[in-house]
Amino acid sequence: MKDMRPAGRMWQLYKMGGLTPAITSMFDVQSAQQMAFIRSMLKEQRKDSLFEIPLHSMEIVVFDLETTGFSPYNGDEIISFGGVSVIGGEVQKDQTFYSMVNPKRKIPDDIVELTGITNEMAADAPELIGVLSDFLEFVQQRILVAHATGHDKNFLNSALWRTSKVSLSHRVLDTMMIAKWLMPKRKNLSLDSLLHAYEIPVTKRHHALEDSLMTATLWSRFMEEIKARNVDTLGDLYALLSHH
Repeated sequence: MKDMRPAGRMWQLYKMGGLTPAITSMFDVQSAQQMAFIRSMLKEQRKDSLFEIPLHSMEIVVFDLETTGFSPYNGDEIISFGGVSVIGGEVQKDQTFYSMVNPKRKIPDDIVELTGITNEMAADAPELIGVLSDFLEFVQQRILVAHATGHDKNFLNSALWRTSKVSLSHRVLDTMMIAKWLMPKRKNLSLDSLLHAYEIPVTKRHHALEDSLMTATLWSRFMEEIKARNVDTLGDLYALLSHH
């Protein structure tokens, strides 16, 4: 049976009668557990040793978020998470994560059209803290990879802080930055442009899991080129990317 107790001081207060029924209900026992899990997952990150990881065996999660807009600190919310496991350059298509999120606000019409996620679909989706917890359980301590990471990192950090008062501690690699290093003269580094350049079939854009899978395939192509340049470890890759 799943243990539904909140951790630490709140559980002690509850046992001793220090929380009224109304406050206990408002606190939400399950959310407390999810918050504790999120905080423990991010606390366990040990970054320095990651630099020695050989690229050919490095375990990552390529991920993508769909959102109601571009301003995570001004009312916009995540509406879906997608992710896929990759080992070295091998996409693990049987190890994926996907969930919609209830944003607790109206999804703009243009975002509904772009993503295919309607307000009715989102209303039936789980709440943010639960999906965050599940997503981090899928990621574990693996390195995160996304295309044009600024957007996704900002939304993740905003969500983590609002739900659990923590910030993302995972290392995040950006396939756009890798493309810039591999192809310094290329002007268009958008995901659509790179998928076309590498002849990667486009399944469904602006779907968090489908975008993750396509970006993962792009990552695998990049790994082939990176190995050909005698870049062996994550530390080597970081050193090269830091100059671009």
